[in-house]
Amino acid sequence: MDILLHILWNNVLPLSLVIGLGITLHRIFSLDIKTLSKLNFYLFSPAIMFELLYGTAISMQMFGQVLLFFVLFMLLQYAVLEVVVRVRKYKGGMRAAMRNSVLFYNSANYGIPINQLAFAGNTYTLSVQIIIMMMQSLIPNTYGIYSVNAHKADWRAIRKVILSMPVIYVIPLALLLRGLQVPLPGFVDISVGYLSDAFIGMALFTLGVQLGDMKGFLTRKLAADVGIATGLRLIAGPLLAWGVVTMMGIDEMMGAALIVSSAVPTSLSSVLLAVEFDNEKDFASQSVLVSTALSIVTVTAVIYLLRI
Repeated sequence: MDILLHILWNNVLPLSLVIGLGITLHRIFSLDIKTLSKLNFYLFSPAIMFELLYGTAISMQMFGQVLLFFVLFMLLQYAVLEVVVRVRKYKGGMRAAMRNSVLFYNSANYGIPINQLAFAGNTYTLSVQIIIMMMQSLIPNTYGIYSVNAHKADWRAIRKVILSMPVIYVIPLALLLRGLQVPLPGFVDISVGYLSDAFIGMALFTLGVQLGDMKGFLTRKLAADVGIATGLRLIAGPLLAWGVVTMMGIDEMMGAALIVSSAVPTSLSSVLLAVEFDNEKDFASQSVLVSTALSIVTVTAVIYLLRI
């Protein structure tokens, strides 16, 4: 019960408050969601990624293990998703939206606080979470962009959009500067910190604006699709992660961190992609909202079952 209340009080309620402000202000002022989306993609998201990667020491052994886990885990999730997509006969944009809502999970502003809560601020497990967050930032900016545009644009146009995403350059730059121990000028370090601190609030606010733009409640069909996406994310996700951890024989501490990292709700990236490229925005927004609300119970259960 203490863990459940802690997650509710320190994770879900703060997220909900900022989302609620986005809904309210959009209803009053009709905010431009496209501008908010571009700020997230081109400014705030690259800043937080650079700050975390540049400021965290990660060994090559840990990096390799976590990366192998991530690849196997994503392949398993994708295989399960393909079965669901074919059974449900999703087409075009909805197929991409369903994949994004399950494959992209909230490893930053939800995953990092949960990691710190579950493992009492352990720096080892935080490093594991940061590697997962790096991959979860890279894939939406590459595969995610491709998936939402593949049914309506040619490869040349999609490639141009992907290559314009700052995150794909920020990640190797941060790792290189960290590896070479190159110090940042003070004014750059401060500026990056300001932008990084703004990421979580801006991403949540953007989600609220999108929800405020919806013209009604869930239809029966949309509710079913959101339910499927939420189940795959919150229940199938940690089960598949447990299977990969067991198969790889990963040590207990890292294994627990990886399973917890897989149990978090749908990422805000899925909404940002849906808004930026006009692809199933209502479904993406509702998937984030519902999975975040239900994660109070499911994430608590995962932490309890791991006996951390």
